[in-house]
Amino acid sequence: MSERNDVISARRSTRQRAGALRFLTDEGGTVAVIAAVTFPVLVGAMGLGAETGFWYLKQRKLQHAADVAAHAAAGRLRAGDQRPALEATATLIASKSGYSPAAGTLAISPSSSPTASAGTQDRLEVVLTETRSRLFSSIFSGQPVTMRARAVAQVEGGSTACVLALSKTKSGAVTVSGSASVDLSGCDVASNSSASDSFLMAGSASMSADCVHAVGGAVATLGLRLNKCDTVHENAPASIDPYASVPEPYPWPGFACDSGNRNIGNPGQLTVVKTTQMHPSGVRVRCFPNGLDVKGTVEFEPGLYIVTGGTFTANGGNPTATSAARLQVGAPVNGYSGVTFYFANDARLDLKGNVTLDLKAPTSGPYSGILFFGSRSQTAVSHAINGTSNSVLTGAVYTPASSLDYKGNSATTNGCTQVIADKITFSGNSTMQSACDSAGTRKLLANQQIALIE
Repeated sequence: MSERNDVISARRSTRQRAGALRFLTDEGGTVAVIAAVTFPVLVGAMGLGAETGFWYLKQRKLQHAADVAAHAAAGRLRAGDQRPALEATATLIASKSGYSPAAGTLAISPSSSPTASAGTQDRLEVVLTETRSRLFSSIFSGQPVTMRARAVAQVEGGSTACVLALSKTKSGAVTVSGSASVDLSGCDVASNSSASDSFLMAGSASMSADCVHAVGGAVATLGLRLNKCDTVHENAPASIDPYASVPEPYPWPGFACDSGNRNIGNPGQLTVVKTTQMHPSGVRVRCFPNGLDVKGTVEFEPGLYIVTGGTFTANGGNPTATSAARLQVGAPVNGYSGVTFYFANDARLDLKGNVTLDLKAPTSGPYSGILFFGSRSQTAVSHAINGTSNSVLTGAVYTPASSLDYKGNSATTNGCTQVIADKITFSGNSTMQSACDSAGTRKLLANQQIALIE
C-alpha cells in the first residue's frame, strides 16, 4: 500500500512540474501584452511623424510666400510706390501663394543697402507669421504652432542715367522734338511711363545716348544714336527716384518766409544776393514771394533760395554783350557751398534768352546734389531752361510733379547734370555730362533688377 502511495505522489509531482514548465514557456500571452503596450506608442509615433512632415511642408510654403511677396514688393519699391502700396502688393502676392492673412501677420521693412545713395531705399524685408492649431500633438500640448518666414529682396545693378521722367502714364514722357540736337553720351535715358510712346522722337530731332529705357513703348526716328544698346529697351523696369526722401523746405513748421524784392541786379553790373535767415534744416535761406527777375551778373551766396510765387526769370539777350545775364555761385560760407532753388505753390523757373548759367548744387547738407527743386504738389506748372553753350550746371534739376522743357542752346559740358521731372521735353540743342562722383548728387540708375538676397 505504501509503495502505491509513493507512485501516486511521484506522478502528481511530475504533472505539477510539467504544468509549471508549460506555463513558464507559454509565449502567447507575452506577445499579447507587449502588443497591447506598444501599439499605441507606434500609432502615436506615426501620427507625430506625419504631423511633423505636415508642419515642414507648411513652413516651406510660408517661406515661398515670403520670397515671392518680397520680390513683388521690391518691384513696387523700384517704381516709387510708398509703404501702403508695398504692403498691399506683398499681401496680395503672399495670399496667392498660400499665406492666410486671417491666420497670421505680414510686416514689411524698406531700407537702404550699404551701396545705396543716402536716403535711397533699395532693399525690402518681408516677414510672415502664421499661427495654426495642433493636430495629433495636441494630446501633449495645447499651445498652437507659430511659424515664421523671412525674405529680403534688393534692387541692384543698373546703369548710370542722367534723364528720368517720373510720370507713370503720360505720352511722350521723354520727348525730343523739332530740330533739337541732344548729346547725352556717357549716360542713359529712362522713362517710367507705361504709355505706348513713353519715349517719343519727332521731326528732325537727334539724340545720342548710351541706352534708352521705357516702361512702356517707344517711338524713335533714325536720329536716335545709341552707344551701348542695339535698340530702345521697351517694357523696361521702372527707375527709382533717388530724391524721393528729401523733405521739402516749404512749408515747414515754425518757419515763415521773409519778404523780398523780385528785381535783382542791373545790366552790366555784378550783384551779390545774400541769404537773410536760418532755415530749420540748418541751412541759410532767403525767400522770394513774388519770383525773381534777374539782370546783369548775379552771384548767389551759398544757401537755400525759396520762391513761393511768380517766376524766376533771367533774360540774357545777346550772350556776348556786357549787359548779358549771368547766374553764378559765390564762394563757400562757413564750409557750405552751392545753392538750391526751391519752387513752391505756382512759382516757376523760366530761364530764357541765352542766359549764362554757372551754378552748382550743395555737396553736403539736407539738399545735397539738388540745384533746382520743384514742389511735389506742382502738378500744373511747367519749368524751362534755356542757357548758352558756356553754361555749366552741376547738380540735379528735380521737378518730380512738373514738366520741364530744355530748349535753346543749353549745354553743361564740364559738369554733372541730372534731369528728373514728371515730363521732359528737349526742344533745343542740349549737352549733358554725368561725372557726378564728387558733386553731392545721389545715384540715378536705370534698368535695375531685383534679387532675393536673404
